[in-house]
Amino acid sequence: MLYAIISEDVDNSLERRLAARPDHLARLEALRDEGRLVLAGPHPAVDSDNPGDAGFSGSLVLAEFADLATAQAWADADPYVIAGVYANVSVKPFKKVLP
Repeated sequence: MLYAIISEDVDNSLERRLAARPDHLARLEALRDEGRLVLAGPHPAVDSDNPGDAGFSGSLVLAEFADLATAQAWADADPYVIAGVYANVSVKPFKKVLP
């Protein structure tokens, strides 16, 4: 089943994000290589593809996991969680309707 992992950053998270980004991306690339990643990306803190020093306000990952507990465990082990980038992470089942 698909799960949406919706994360909200702490204030002024950019420096922590940049430090943990290689490990964070490696986990996402592993999901992609397994054919389980639908999409992933950050929410810019301002209305721009390149927010610069404004940084990001959170992230969204949409991926396939065996069950909610497995998705939650994966989210809990994210390098951004460990580095203190995220203030809040929510994991919810997701039903794709379109496209």
